[in-house]
Amino acid sequence: MPRWLRDNALAVAMLGAFLVFLVLQSVFGWQTHNEELTEFGAAPLSWPAYLTSGHFAESVFENWESEFLQMGGYVLLTAYLVQRGSAESKPMDQTDRPEDDERRATPQSPWPVRVGGLPLVIYRNSLSLALLLIFAGSFVGHLLGGTAAYNQEQALQSGAPPIGVWEFLGTSEFWFQSMQNWQSEFLAVGALILLSIVLRQHASPESKPVTVEHASTGA
Repeated sequence: MPRWLRDNALAVAMLGAFLVFLVLQSVFGWQTHNEELTEFGAAPLSWPAYLTSGHFAESVFENWESEFLQMGGYVLLTAYLVQRGSAESKPMDQTDRPEDDERRATPQSPWPVRVGGLPLVIYRNSLSLALLLIFAGSFVGHLLGGTAAYNQEQALQSGAPPIGVWEFLGTSEFWFQSMQNWQSEFLAVGALILLSIVLRQHASPESKPVTVEHASTGA
């Protein structure tokens, strides 16, 4: 295996799977949407046209929204909350790690640590900030795509006039789409937190070592 691929295999595998499943989602979503259009006597879309449709944007961004809300919230909450015995928790009595202290910076430390001030404040929270900003962008994408999809559906079914983005934001349809994804994401993380207390996966950093007692907290 080439050195670069070996060093980046986890990211390559995850992003490769993401691209495969995104393409498959677009293909099956395109077929499903065209079936719906045909039922109402509307002309089917080409695949490139479908990729710019509200139906596709809504289906993509409503899932990204929940994923990045979960990850951003999880990163932030694990900085302050603990779960005894879980591999997903920091040790019970730990606040910041010694390496989080900027006074221990070395010439090899990232530049915001060496500069200090506002760059350091932002950098100390940059992971959760980045994830939550992606969540916010996905939320907007879901809202815009959902508005377009909702208007098209209403026009096909009843000929109702289109509504604006703010009106769609106030509909139960938008929040139903969001909540059905948000609840499942936090359930999955909660399950991982609790299951990692008593269950193991050898060689995984998401699990405690196989021989470690259940009460041990942290990886």
